[in-house]
Amino acid sequence: MVLKGPFVAAGLVAALLLGFGIARATAPAATPAASDPTTIPSHSHGGATLGDLGGFSLSAGGFTLAPAAPPTFEAGVQRPFAFRILGVDGKAVTKFIPTHDKLLHFIVVKHDLSGFQHLHPEMAADGTWSIPLTLPSPGIWRLYTDFVTPDPATGQQVPLALSIDATVAGAYTPLALAPAARTAEADGFTVTYEGTVKANATQPLTFRVFFGGSPVTDLEKYLAAYGHLVVIRDGDLGYLHVHPEDQLVGGAVKFWLSAPSPGRYRMFFEFQKGGAVHRAEFTVDVQ
Repeated sequence: MVLKGPFVAAGLVAALLLGFGIARATAPAATPAASDPTTIPSHSHGGATLGDLGGFSLSAGGFTLAPAAPPTFEAGVQRPFAFRILGVDGKAVTKFIPTHDKLLHFIVVKHDLSGFQHLHPEMAADGTWSIPLTLPSPGIWRLYTDFVTPDPATGQQVPLALSIDATVAGAYTPLALAPAARTAEADGFTVTYEGTVKANATQPLTFRVFFGGSPVTDLEKYLAAYGHLVVIRDGDLGYLHVHPEDQLVGGAVKFWLSAPSPGRYRMFFEFQKGGAVHRAEFTVDVQ
């Protein structure tokens, strides 16, 4: 695909002012034993143990998200969305470290925390990522790029969550966020979670899936994990993507999660059964 027009990074200066909230550019700690409650097993982008959420900014740790064109869409109309990740030298990054079977996870959610999508763009040899994208309704949408790349100076792994807002023209009435609940429906499945999310304290969360009232204990791996959990803070859309322990725990999916502040969050839990991916959504009030 030939891209027309310059790559843009509008709003970069303003985004940098949010430095206190950007994803941290540090090498991840070694994966702990499953019984260790002080560190989140597997990788976590933005919001590692007692850390801040990510996904506020176009730029963090010397890396910048540069879209090929302003991200404006028509409601329900698919169009290609292309972007590059620029390094400290201003050149497109082409080296990414696979994380759960993908070089980059692309998360889309509307500012009212509806319309969640978990996608995976393709990268060309020159570092240009592209994906056909449909934003179904008017409003402002947050586009997150979630990836790991080696630091060019040290070679250490740098997990980052960079983002940009996309606009869809038209009349927009925000949806009210659903009240906090521990049970959600997902394509005929019932999903519950156990555990309490607390501010500045890493806690276990266990998700159980039921069908027809019976527990589903033979979930299938999706992207090399039995589940994926994206957590987004209401208000500023701070972002966290956590993967669970390697094995099911009594047929359930277990995560370790730390929220950096009190507030209201939306959790998006993805799981696979019968070759199909399903998603359960929960609102959580964190004290």
